[in-house]
Amino acid sequence: MNVKPYAIVSAGLLALLLAASLPARAAETYVMDTKGSHAFIQFKIQHLGFSWLLGRFNDFEGQFVLDEDNPEHSSTKVTIDVASVDSNHAERDKHLRGKDFFQVDKFPEASFVSTKIEKTGEETAKITGDFTLKGVTKPITLDAKYVGGGKDPWGGFRQGFEATTQIRLKDFNIDYNLGPAAEVADIYISVEGIRQ
Repeated sequence: MNVKPYAIVSAGLLALLLAASLPARAAETYVMDTKGSHAFIQFKIQHLGFSWLLGRFNDFEGQFVLDEDNPEHSSTKVTIDVASVDSNHAERDKHLRGKDFFQVDKFPEASFVSTKIEKTGEETAKITGDFTLKGVTKPITLDAKYVGGGKDPWGGFRQGFEATTQIRLKDFNIDYNLGPAAEVADIYISVEGIRQ
């Protein structure tokens, strides 16, 4: 087949023009659906190396900006009411709120603010940001995965993600001795955001 060079150039220019004529999708802001309880921040940590203690924070708020065309321009931020810690045991929760752990009277909030998002696959990314807990701010990285998105039954539009990470308690001035197996906490986050 004899294809002339000018035909290849013309086809290439046409493709560029068509791509340029397609509207770029603007970055969109989503508020995490905490009112409908479609967002969760949970943790898991070993107790003396004998069992797993599971808990969550019941009260938090956050949002994310999603740029589907340029995921690296996306961002997220979350604020957590640390006193809302819930490990399904009232006396233990009282201890967790005290000076041995979160010291909520002095440090009532924790927060995460993203500083970098790196796409690692079609539906995965690493989200690096500044995490503040008990008055200490350190960078952490979340391994995030896209769950799904689309129109909801109430006329809105939603996007959902989940993410995991680990934090070393001593990095955030929590050094209560529960044994070497309890030095690191696993964090699991699931969020469903409503487009604004």
